[in-house]
Amino acid sequence: MVWPTDRLTRFEVARLVGARALQVSLGAPVLVKVEESLSPIDTAKAEFKEKIIPITVKRTMPNNEQVVIVINKAIDNWLKNHAGEI
Repeated sequence: MVWPTDRLTRFEVARLVGARALQVSLGAPVLVKVEESLSPIDTAKAEFKEKIIPITVKRTMPNNEQVVIVINKAIDNWLKNHAGEI
C-alpha cells in the first residue's frame, strides 16, 4: 500500500495547529496579519489557512521508513476536502 505524501490526517492537523499555537504563545513571530486580540490558537489557524505554518511533518511508515510530507500541498488538499473544518 502506498501512503500519500500530500495528505494530512486529522491528527497531524491538530498537532500542527497545536504546536504552532504553543510557539506563538511563547513569543514566536506571527507570520500573518491578525488582530492583537486573537488567541494563539486562532492565530495558528489563520497561518494554517494561509499555508505558512513553519513546521515539517515527518511520518513514520509501518516499515520504519521516515517520510517528509509536502506541507503546502498537504494543507491545500486538507482545505479543499474539509472546507470550514479548522
